[in-house]
Amino acid sequence: MANRWPGGLIRKTPVTPTTSAAPGVWTLAEAAYWKKQGLWPLPIPVTYTASYLIIAGGGSGGSANTNTGTGGGGAGGYLSSTSTLTAGTTYTVTVGAGGTAPGSAANGNNGSNSSALSQTATGGGGGSGVGTASTGGSGGGGYGTFASGTTSGAAGTSGQGFAGGGGVNSSVDANLQVGGGGGGASAVGVNGGAGGGNGGAGAASSITGTSVTRAGGGGGGKRTSGTAGTGGTGGGGNGGADAAGTAGSANTGGGGGGCGTGPTNILRAGGAGGSGVVIISVPTASYSGITTGSPTVTTSGSNTILQFNSSGSYTA
Repeated sequence: MANRWPGGLIRKTPVTPTTSAAPGVWTLAEAAYWKKQGLWPLPIPVTYTASYLIIAGGGSGGSANTNTGTGGGGAGGYLSSTSTLTAGTTYTVTVGAGGTAPGSAANGNNGSNSSALSQTATGGGGGSGVGTASTGGSGGGGYGTFASGTTSGAAGTSGQGFAGGGGVNSSVDANLQVGGGGGGASAVGVNGGAGGGNGGAGAASSITGTSVTRAGGGGGGKRTSGTAGTGGTGGGGNGGADAAGTAGSANTGGGGGGCGTGPTNILRAGGAGGSGVVIISVPTASYSGITTGSPTVTTSGSNTILQFNSSGSYTA
């Protein structure tokens, strides 16, 4: 008897495989055809785990022109964890700018968000100059002026940063018109006291192979000469005592320092916020080498580290 091949099913509409699934019963002809096309069995996606650090731009300190110590800017939101990447997929990286210094008597400006790997860090809140401080990744500090009581700092974003410190008002002692420090990634901004409040401390990360602290809050300003708040460790700018605040450090997400100004009607500016940064660490064995935006590429142990100081992308 002649050999016989087992028959297959016959159907009017053939099954077409997809990238997600190919369920059901296939005819022998369909299986043979799609296997020849290289589409069946479907390839299993290659994935690997990467670590990331995403920091948004810091907020700027408040600006003022009369009888005020302004609040320091809050640090940019800080996110650090791991993510599963799929080989061949392009991941967009956005690095947020720091908040610009106000050009008139006004609250500081918030920093811009940073994002990558489906995660978004919120820009730091602006410090108070003439009104309520702004919320953000970390909150801005409150201002102090010729009044009574205190001015609250603003809240940070849960899981990303802390609140700003409160400012102190006084209608009898110009030396007590001081701003609060902006919040940092690991601590609240300090309330104003005899001097401007210090910015909240940033957080340390060893994602690059070396421990670096980033996302410190800006120091609060002081109306008169004396002691203004210092910026939080991790790039926070210093407050000014009867002087302008200083800027947060670039690519740290540090908040800008608040300013101080007396009764002379001379505008003094808060410091600008520091720009953010995105760092992605991948196993060197899985690193594709495909990027845009010119990240700095280094190695540490068995990992390749991409540091984006400006926006770009990575194809896994």
